[in-house]
Amino acid sequence: MNAPMNALDTATSSTSLPVNGKRRKALLTIAAIFAVLAVGWLLLWWLVFSRRETTDDAYVAGDQVGVSAQTAGTVIGVLADDTQRVEAGQVLVRLDRTDNEVALAHAASTLALSVRQARQLGAMAEQAQAQVAARRQELTLAQAQLARRQPLQAQQAIATEELQQASTSVDVARSTLQAAIDQERAARAVVTDAPADNPGVQEARAQFVQAWIAARRTSVRAPTGGYVARRNVQVGQRVPAGQTLMSIVALDRLWVDANFKEGQLRALRIDQPVRVETDLYGGEVTFHGRVGGMAAGTGAAFSLLPAQNATGNWIKVVQRVPVRILLDAKELRAHPLRIGLSTRVNVDTQDQRGVVLAMSPSSAPTAATDIYAQDYQAAQQAADALIRGEPVPQP
Repeated sequence: MNAPMNALDTATSSTSLPVNGKRRKALLTIAAIFAVLAVGWLLLWWLVFSRRETTDDAYVAGDQVGVSAQTAGTVIGVLADDTQRVEAGQVLVRLDRTDNEVALAHAASTLALSVRQARQLGAMAEQAQAQVAARRQELTLAQAQLARRQPLQAQQAIATEELQQASTSVDVARSTLQAAIDQERAARAVVTDAPADNPGVQEARAQFVQAWIAARRTSVRAPTGGYVARRNVQVGQRVPAGQTLMSIVALDRLWVDANFKEGQLRALRIDQPVRVETDLYGGEVTFHGRVGGMAAGTGAAFSLLPAQNATGNWIKVVQRVPVRILLDAKELRAHPLRIGLSTRVNVDTQDQRGVVLAMSPSSAPTAATDIYAQDYQAAQQAADALIRGEPVPQP
């Protein structure tokens, strides 16, 4: 009985050895694969992920330029509505300009009268100069007559009274000449080389320029190009100067405000490259930008009601600091965004040679417009045309 059982055990053991070897080999292979994956993951984290800072607490932001009435008036026309594209200088709202036209006409007549008076003063100065020349000739004639009579009086050829009369004529002519010279100086004192340089004309010119600009600003123009948003003006509405009528958003000058945790800031530097994905386009479109700067405080510090942690019920909350991400204008034009959209920001922090805060002020303006400067230049040209007697362009 023992012999057959030994043979069976021998056969069983001989078949189990290869099975255990294959299993061990398979387990070693699987362990090696996991080890390679773990090493690969560690290398990927060390070389890539550890050198990036990401957040999904990021939103698109941009300038909302308010369009305000520069002068009071009644709205007679609204020429732009929400979602419409407008260009810089385009008329958006028209105000009733009746009162402004009356004030401009009064200022124009006052300026024209001042110019005429200045020219009259110039003519009076020329007349005074001619009077001086005439009085000088009279003095010369009187002096010549006195000189002819003095030898005759020595010869007793004329009476003494006649010589005295000639001498008196010289004195009178000299006094008259001096009076004419004084009058000429007084006339020249209020005369300038050109009527435009006359103080009275300059004062009337300033009033005309002010009235012309006021009449022109009854047409409310867009200070910059973009898309109209938040229109809150209606026809017939009486608006005071300074009231905001609508807003303009330039969708090609947007940025992203990414709120990073305070622990993530140690690796962030200005001008580091950034990749931005939006919920609007998903992973199909990736925006490229750079870190433009970091806020001077956390969002809680600048909130309307900052947190007060002086009580005993204090719980530590990880704070977030807004970081501005500047986007590429070409990519914004190709794939427009909207203010307030959610984004995911990925900052490449490998290059940390940059600075954390800006070291010098920016020389370029953040935003600028020349619309109002154009109004002043046009008013100056209209005033010059009126002074020269040419047709005045309408505002």
